[in-house]
Amino acid sequence: MSRRLGIGLTGLVLAILLLPAGILIIEAHPATWSSIWAQPSMRQALWTTLGSGAIALSMVILVGTPTAWVLARLSPAKVQNTIGALLAVPLLLPPLVLGLVLAFFLGIQTPVGHWLAQMGISGTNSWFGLIVAEMYEALPYYLLTAWAAFSSISPAYEEELRVLGKSRWAVSRYVTWPMARPGLTAAAAMAWARITGAFGAPIVVAYHPTAMPVAIWIALEAYGLPTALALAAWLLLIGLPIPVWLNWRAQRVHLSR
Repeated sequence: MSRRLGIGLTGLVLAILLLPAGILIIEAHPATWSSIWAQPSMRQALWTTLGSGAIALSMVILVGTPTAWVLARLSPAKVQNTIGALLAVPLLLPPLVLGLVLAFFLGIQTPVGHWLAQMGISGTNSWFGLIVAEMYEALPYYLLTAWAAFSSISPAYEEELRVLGKSRWAVSRYVTWPMARPGLTAAAAMAWARITGAFGAPIVVAYHPTAMPVAIWIALEAYGLPTALALAAWLLLIGLPIPVWLNWRAQRVHLSR
């Protein structure tokens, strides 16, 4: 493939992928944007998305990062292949089906839901339920991307420092973490995008409190397409900065090597 053809094909693919966002920004009238912000329920949906999303992303990183490191160091390769195939299962489940399963699992009729109720926690239609739904939609994407980042680091680098008497903490700090950081930031950016855009699971598990994707659906039903587009533009506005910043940081780290 010639360079010119490759650049043209890349430009075409990018244009197709960015077309919905472009249309969204063009069609979302500024007056509608301001009217959206004037409605308390819409502002609440914005803050709910940011608040629950920050907690869900923190939990995904906290749980997913050490799990990805362990998976990258498993042997033999057959074990990794088996686990990789198993991790494809949650990706194959439609988010709506995932929400149905979570709503059942967290419901009062199950031991888990009953235990949560005894703790004073509602498994559904609560912040707890919303955060769990967002985590379930985002965790497989983060885990697989972080796994790939750790797998790209040869264990030989870590073993050399261990032979020299360096502690496991020192090896992680000076070798593993710096080399994996670009991939981990990309994984976090992908997870944030999934969290802020999570619709299928939250609409079943946590219709209330209402996050932005569910609020967009409600706006479409109640007010029509223009209002829904304006609210979707707000979602793009609050969701985009973090992935852009994380990818920028990843590029800076990569170029500084």
